[in-house]
Amino acid sequence: MSDMFKTIYELGIIPVVAIDDADKAVPLAKALRDGGLPAAEITFRTAAAEESIRRITAECPDVLVGAGTVLTKEQADRAVAAGAKFIVTPGFNPEMIAYIKSLGIPMMPGAATPGEMEQAMSMGLTNIKFFPAEANGGVAKLKALAGPYQAAKWMPTGGVNAKNLNDYLSFDRIICCGGTWLATSADIAKGDWDGITAKCKEAVKTMLGFKLHSVCVYGNNESAEKDAKFLCNLFGFEYKETECGISADGAVCFSKDESDAKGCIIISTLNGNRAMAYVQRMGVEIDPDIWYDAKGNVSCFGLKDTVAGFEICIEQK
Repeated sequence: MSDMFKTIYELGIIPVVAIDDADKAVPLAKALRDGGLPAAEITFRTAAAEESIRRITAECPDVLVGAGTVLTKEQADRAVAAGAKFIVTPGFNPEMIAYIKSLGIPMMPGAATPGEMEQAMSMGLTNIKFFPAEANGGVAKLKALAGPYQAAKWMPTGGVNAKNLNDYLSFDRIICCGGTWLATSADIAKGDWDGITAKCKEAVKTMLGFKLHSVCVYGNNESAEKDAKFLCNLFGFEYKETECGISADGAVCFSKDESDAKGCIIISTLNGNRAMAYVQRMGVEIDPDIWYDAKGNVSCFGLKDTVAGFEICIEQK
């Protein structure tokens, strides 16, 4: 996976937006970034698309901006000149796809049928926009296609929303989802930046699914063990004596781990890769000792610094 598509995968959701006024592009980019989604696919559905991409690229370099709904060679040229980092097409036009490939910019061609997807893969393009997603069978269709098309990964767009987001993202062949609901034309027109930020935060919360999993109390003494048992008895939690980081769901555990920390708070997440990337985007340092599963995905990581004397561990469940 190229660095660009790795970044897109880690973001998990790419806001898809149409801007009528380029003056609103930078405030929009900042609202998306503040919401935890520093990215935008600016669609060439409006005359302001090119200038919007140019302004975001210049003034918000930490926001990943791409061009969407690219239908002509001229639009592709303008998008690249404005600073777009990737291009997305709504459908599959072999001539257009070949031209965009020749520009050397990462791209995702649109495809809705097996035939179109097969053509894309024959051109070396395995990251494909599935559009319109819900109208074309949703995640059930993609799961059916996953068998014969082993190399394909998809960005479903169209009909994806906060309610069905994780139906898509729980399928490991989804590189990301196109988020058309996060910053609508109406939101942008009235400058509802706080509302856009709030919707992004809610989408990130849904995607990552952070939950308090368990607490492990450290201490090679009777007092620490007594404290752990007291909390379990008081609140009806499960008690388990365990090694550091190995704990039962919803439990308060006791560990004789040799550590200066008081214990470890374990937070569960739906996706370790995306969770770690999110924490790093928030400016928090990660402990270099990271656990990976057999497929090379992040299964467990910790924060470098303790919080209130506790180590913080994030684990995919």
